[in-house]
Amino acid sequence: MSKILIAYFTLPGETYSGGTIIKVEKGYTETAAEYISEATGGDLYRIKQKRTYSTDHYEMIEEAKAEMESGELPDIEDIPDNLADYDTVVLAFPNWWNSLPMPVVTFLDRADLSGKKIVAFNTSGGGGFGNSMNVIRQYAPNSEIVQGLTLQGAFIENAKNVIQYWAKDEILS
Repeated sequence: MSKILIAYFTLPGETYSGGTIIKVEKGYTETAAEYISEATGGDLYRIKQKRTYSTDHYEMIEEAKAEMESGELPDIEDIPDNLADYDTVVLAFPNWWNSLPMPVVTFLDRADLSGKKIVAFNTSGGGGFGNSMNVIRQYAPNSEIVQGLTLQGAFIENAKNVIQYWAKDEILS
């Protein structure tokens, strides 16, 4: 049985849901990552940027857009020292501007995932994976990349069974 790391990026606070801005204590992707961990026994690692984004949703999306347009790789907290111990990395992230959030790109840039299976999981407002799979392939060319599951963030809390069924079928097989 392979050892699994669930590396996820999430942003609690204000988010867009059902046509309105709501506050969430825990980001949708974090909730999904916990479901995946429960189903697979994988270890959780939260990708955390050192600089915090605005708590105002509209300001945050403009900050994220500016990062992407500049190609800036923001500093993140330490990457686990024991990455070599893992065979499979589940990369869980929200869709930001039709791609990966830049802290996730920083993780891919700094982590040696060569020879590992990377299974993507995505939350979105309806845009799915967008261009994120191409970015993952660019930064992890020596890994087996699997386009996994994408779900609308607003439905995550009610999708535990779907996520766990997918995780057991896709990640553990």
